[in-house]
Amino acid sequence: MNNLKLLDNFNQELQLLENSIKKLSDSDKELTILEAGCGRNWPLNLGDINYKLLGVDLDADALDFRVNVQKDLDESFVADLQNFDIGDRQVDVIYNSFVLEHVQDAEQMLDNFYNILKPGGLLILRFPDRNTVFGFLTRFSPFWVHVMYKKYIEGIKEAGKPGFAPYPTHYHKVVSRDGIREYCKTKAMVINEEYGFCAYLVNNNLRTKMIRLIAITVHLLSLGKLPWKYNNLTYVLTKT
Repeated sequence: MNNLKLLDNFNQELQLLENSIKKLSDSDKELTILEAGCGRNWPLNLGDINYKLLGVDLDADALDFRVNVQKDLDESFVADLQNFDIGDRQVDVIYNSFVLEHVQDAEQMLDNFYNILKPGGLLILRFPDRNTVFGFLTRFSPFWVHVMYKKYIEGIKEAGKPGFAPYPTHYHKVVSRDGIREYCKTKAMVINEEYGFCAYLVNNNLRTKMIRLIAITVHLLSLGKLPWKYNNLTYVLTKT
């Protein structure tokens, strides 16, 4: 897998990302961090570093929850990530987690990120790789199958209802290892870190064993072209 580092758990991944941002910090300077696509909470613990957190999302209700309940955003913008504009300001860090696969023109969104990122700034991307066993099965199965999987395999009763996963995916060609590597070649972007992780393979219960068997079978049928040991990718990129 070349330089891809396989991680054991989600907490390990978060700690690595936190350390990357902390290295960028300067006690005399406030970092501006943009969370591009907001979840229900800010997942990173950055300790006592000085930073300002901005949030962008199309979901006004989600942003309202962050601003008025979680109270962890300093500023919020209801906007489309493919073309949002925060004026002439540039940011030190952009954090984009599991959004890229849901955007029809993901490359345009990355271009937008590039434009508002300061030179020397970090772009943190987390997304499922379209060219793994899991990405392949997701791309070539109907959406109702994704809903049934969430509802009956993962036990999420509200799956498919407004505000609950799964969400429709587009899987632009850039949403992959090859896609990100090619994109960085066209821009002044350096890949600092590249991690792979598979949440489906962490445990060793019966469900995990069944998923592993299916994944290995599809991997073999693809003559090894589709990796199965990871499904999610995490990148830490620097704009030079």
